Amino acid sequence: MLPRDVIQKIRQIQITTSRAVNDVLGGQYHSVFKGRGMEFNEVREYQPGDEIRTIDWNVTARMGHPFIKKFVEERELTVMLLVDVSGSEQFGSVRQLKNELAAEVAAVLAFSAIKNSDKVGLVMFSDHVELFVPPKKGQTHVLRVIREILYFKPSGRRTDIPAALRFMQKVTPRKTVTFLLSDFIADNYRKALQVAGQRHDLVAITITDPRETEMPPVGILELEDPETGDRVLADTSHKATRQAYWELAVRRHRERTQTLRQCGVDTVELRTNEAYLKPLIKFFRMREARH
Repeated sequence: MLPRDVIQKIRQIQITTSRAVNDVLGGQYHSVFKGRGMEFNEVREYQPGDEIRTIDWNVTARMGHPFIKKFVEERELTVMLLVDVSGSEQFGSVRQLKNELAAEVAAVLAFSAIKNSDKVGLVMFSDHVELFVPPKKGQTHVLRVIREILYFKPSGRRTDIPAALRFMQKVTPRKTVTFLLSDFIADNYRKALQVAGQRHDLVAITITDPRETEMPPVGILELEDPETGDRVLADTSHKATRQAYWELAVRRHRERTQTLRQCGVDTVELRTNEAYLKPLIKFFRMREARH
């Protein structure tokens, strides 16, 4: 039995994200993410204005007058959520932790999917795959996905993005829409992104916190790497220290952006101190315009 505060948190996310889906993103999701193609539906008599290329010549020859083939979109998709649960995701300095933001964004995407009768699956990973929830439909299933992202206790602390992408490709034989939610504080994931992007519709959702780019001048601090446990003392009152910290963050951001762009992966950049709905809407509109 889940504790009451856990149930309340999940319920709060459900209410908030469902409103966003119903009011803003539901229709855009449908127009942006297409099914696997068109499938035959029926044959009917030709009507003025129908495309000549859709005429079924075999039926037309038998019946003595024109008939056309009708097709419908093979709509059903599988949406995979790949969620980073490494040590660095348990951090947040302003409004919420990075894993809490990931849970809300995943909820928006999952509710958008089930509203369009698509399946949703979950892969949670650190330096290995921590949990796999097979794709299914339905609100109960989505609520489980949210609960796992919020309250699952990972055993690993580091990040292995290639391992997560390889696992996802093994368990999903067909093309999927895959959202990779991570702070991308990791190395050597370029090749894995390229391989996965050739087969799947891959979208990177980057999550950062303002304290990862800006160090406040508050004196001497002991900083700990959440993934390695390494600690170091830093004098934050020293301008050169803050400048070096900022330059490192800028370089890391530039390298990540360049890697994702070169791999042809669409990106949504989110921060824990900012509302996530505006960047999501911008992304959906960009994809809709491109299609």
